[in-house]
Amino acid sequence: MLFPKAVFCHYLVGLTFNQKTEHWQYDIGNATASAIDGFALNIGAGDNHTLEALHGAYDSAAKIGNFSLFLSFDFGATGNWTVDSVASLINDFRDEPAQFKVDGKPLVSTFEGVGFADKWKDVRRKVPGDIYFVPDWSSLGYEGIQNVTNEIDGHFSFDAWPQREETTITTRIDKLYQKVLGSTRSYMMGVSPYFYTNLKSLSKNWYSSSDSLWFDRLEQMVDLQPDFAQIISWNDFGESHYISEIREEQVLDQAKPYVDGFHHEGLRAVLPWYIAAYKAGSRDIPMPASLGDGVAVAWYRTTPANLTKCDDGGSHWGQNGTLTAKAAVVDAINIIAIAAKPDTTVSITLGNGIKTLPVPPGEPRFFQIPFREFEMPVGKVQIMMKGVAGAEGPEITDKCPKTGIINFNAAAVDVRVPSPLENVEEDGAPSSLGISAFASSLVLFVLLLSATI
Repeated sequence: MLFPKAVFCHYLVGLTFNQKTEHWQYDIGNATASAIDGFALNIGAGDNHTLEALHGAYDSAAKIGNFSLFLSFDFGATGNWTVDSVASLINDFRDEPAQFKVDGKPLVSTFEGVGFADKWKDVRRKVPGDIYFVPDWSSLGYEGIQNVTNEIDGHFSFDAWPQREETTITTRIDKLYQKVLGSTRSYMMGVSPYFYTNLKSLSKNWYSSSDSLWFDRLEQMVDLQPDFAQIISWNDFGESHYISEIREEQVLDQAKPYVDGFHHEGLRAVLPWYIAAYKAGSRDIPMPASLGDGVAVAWYRTTPANLTKCDDGGSHWGQNGTLTAKAAVVDAINIIAIAAKPDTTVSITLGNGIKTLPVPPGEPRFFQIPFREFEMPVGKVQIMMKGVAGAEGPEITDKCPKTGIINFNAAAVDVRVPSPLENVEEDGAPSSLGISAFASSLVLFVLLLSATI
């Protein structure tokens, strides 16, 4: 069976209490500018604002256009889903213009919920025309999924990070899921840029190796060609894999020490290329117009792990790991760069030092510059490409954070090189607008345009 390739992003609706329509439109506009096709709307049974939030999301998506949504029922959140409550929400939104459908059926997903598995047949009976059901039952593993294939139309894998005490992720698990599902059921691949959490109230405190994760997983998405892909996540700040702008009202108090000031929206800079290559099934593609003559993103931690005076805060290397997270990290600045033309370079400034690397045109290139290669490996970080200055990020320091605990989260900075056809500044120099800022300005234009319709 042929499925319409699409890339979604996991969006935590539980964090959107009192979220205004303008916020939904802003997020959807930014996602669209990054070539993301839609949001998987993660909803918990215990949240009283869910219905209002979903109406805001679906109405905003319909107004902006060319953006899809589907419901993802979270069985790990507070509250208990029932057959009636699940079916009611599906029926409320199944015919909305923005609802993503496969074979005319609304796609429905979950975060876990294996204990509810035998109730989905009752949900199906209560939804006219049935549903297209792609749950995340990753806790079963591919062996367990073999036993429930008659209950599902596909499977979404949350296995998007390296296993404990492993430095990189492979596609071994993805391929096993694909084999189990066969050609008649779809596979939705989980893709994530990062993972670090230190939420003691939830007994969550670990770091998964993420120095090359964003590059590795996006490359694997292009190679593996899953039926669908889902980026984890748009706004899960507590687990540090957000690619949206930081929304202070959505950040849990316990997460603020490692989230505040650590922006990730620059990670979206490379998505238009990767999503275009994934959909084309080839790396031999033209540079997407939105990327101008090139883009680059760099991400890095601000506290070297070899600072013995800084505590690791009890963080382990991977979920259920036994080794310290200090053993997992590389003290380096990680870079993805994509150039449209020859003679392109990407530069990283750290304090008073600078490192410049050639970027051959064509597909994305990955670089890793250890802190120690800079003469004085402390100071603010700035990225440049082909002479265009991009964003400046928080400084790398040899001092411990105020908490006394190493922050294992990363900060991201990006840069975009305008093409000659784009506007230049009055003095003739190229604009230094980063792709995240470029996308945001595009979003504002879309919002103003939609307001006049």
